[in-house]
Amino acid sequence: MENEYSKPYYPFESDSENTDNLAFQKKERPKRFRPKIGISMGDFNGIGIEVILKTLTDSRVLELCIPVIFGAARVFSHYKRLLNIEFTFQQHFIDDENLANSIHNQKVNIVNCSSAKVDVEAGKVTAEAGACALAALEGATKAMKEGWIDALVTAPINKDNIQSETFNFPGHTEYLTEKFSVDKVKDSLMFLVHENLRVGVVTGHIPLKDIPTAVTAEKITNKLSLMLRSLRQDFGIAKPKVALLGLNPHAGENGLLGNEEKEIILPVIEKFRQKEHLVYGAFPSDGFFGAKEYEKFDGILAMYHDQGLIPFKTLAFNEGINFTAGLPVVRTSPDHGTAYGIAGKNIADESSFRNALFLAIDTLKSRIDFEITNQEKNQHKQRRKEERKRNRG
Repeated sequence: MENEYSKPYYPFESDSENTDNLAFQKKERPKRFRPKIGISMGDFNGIGIEVILKTLTDSRVLELCIPVIFGAARVFSHYKRLLNIEFTFQQHFIDDENLANSIHNQKVNIVNCSSAKVDVEAGKVTAEAGACALAALEGATKAMKEGWIDALVTAPINKDNIQSETFNFPGHTEYLTEKFSVDKVKDSLMFLVHENLRVGVVTGHIPLKDIPTAVTAEKITNKLSLMLRSLRQDFGIAKPKVALLGLNPHAGENGLLGNEEKEIILPVIEKFRQKEHLVYGAFPSDGFFGAKEYEKFDGILAMYHDQGLIPFKTLAFNEGINFTAGLPVVRTSPDHGTAYGIAGKNIADESSFRNALFLAIDTLKSRIDFEITNQEKNQHKQRRKEERKRNRG
């Protein structure tokens, strides 16, 4: 019997003209859009390989994109035998000088990123798995920088065993922010997404004791600006409506339980409202989610990690997506970790990973439309300017 997960949502029609790998930088609206989607395999002792396999064994995925997995082909061969999953792929090697041109447009591609032999130990934390996860991430990042993959979906890593001289970050978000941020502004927004629920955080992977000093007017302003732009550019919402949560219990209770709302958060909200942005708050987090106020907003900005992620994962744990807003590249990931406890048991739910893959495709299309709209607006302004000049002459 079919269930709700057996009929996944496909963002594009597939019966029109084929325009494989039409890079979104071309500012053209394609009839059919099949981008190359990079996938970094993450920690191979977790559930990452399983959810990738379960997602990509649906042949309809190839109608929407060209998957390019960065990792180790022998790991996928191991798991397809272990889980009894039929899975075929085209194998490549990261040091191939012709790699970008050798990707097969009608198959799943796996790029071997390390020559080291690996031993899969499902459910265990090993240094070997961390090193392989880092090699896969570095390979995918290099391909993004070279421009021959259009987006990146990252499978879960272990934030401890991946640490090395080249990876000294709390997670994917901070690593990719360092690699892809522009204009000397090293900032991005952790954006958790499920259907119309979108939750961002002002402070991410930092200790709880450091949050009060980290929540500054400048930080809130930067994150709110990133959220507003992402809602317009990545989600196609022309006039987004955003809620900000308070830092303290009951949003400070008018200063009784803390002054951060009155002194920091509310002044930022007022500045944005003066610029005609639809920004509201500061709302007490418990009542806001308890009363389903989140349904009235396009985006929600929480002040710290658990304030935003606990209610989000309660509402959308199996299907939520982690999206990194504010970067010039598109990166998504499933909103779960390595889940070592169920690794290799063929019980992992691939819904979140599948949704992350489709959101990456959708976001690329939204960015095409956003750039085209801006280009058309600028052309219209220029025509009006030239017309006024002629009329004066």
